Amino acid sequence: MDMNLNDQFAAGGDLIIDDLAGDEAAAPAPAAARAPRLPQMMRRIPVTLTLEVGSTRISLQELMSIGPSSVLPLDALAGEPLVIKVNGAAIGRAEVVVAGEQYGLKVIDLDGLNLDMLTS
Repeated sequence: MDMNLNDQFAAGGDLIIDDLAGDEAAAPAPAAARAPRLPQMMRRIPVTLTLEVGSTRISLQELMSIGPSSVLPLDALAGEPLVIKVNGAAIGRAEVVVAGEQYGLKVIDLDGLNLDMLTS
């Protein structure tokens, strides 16, 4: 990257998290400044990052009747930020952005980034 992540946020750029395995000198994300530094051996531990749009509870009977044109209402409002989850644990909120031909995420906040919770 030509600019660090803080400069990119200040410029209003979209953040795309890509495979940084070959980029050892990459600037840490803004939340990483608050978190303790990871030991070298832990830096490459893979985690699954997902965005949750919303959820709903339905009965098994309703589940069995879902088809290709079914619409299920979710508990989230349209335009509401999505929940960022790491290994199933909520760590913050984000919005979806389009980056070229792919979707990306723009982080709004990372209130729940707790490395102890993620490794348990």
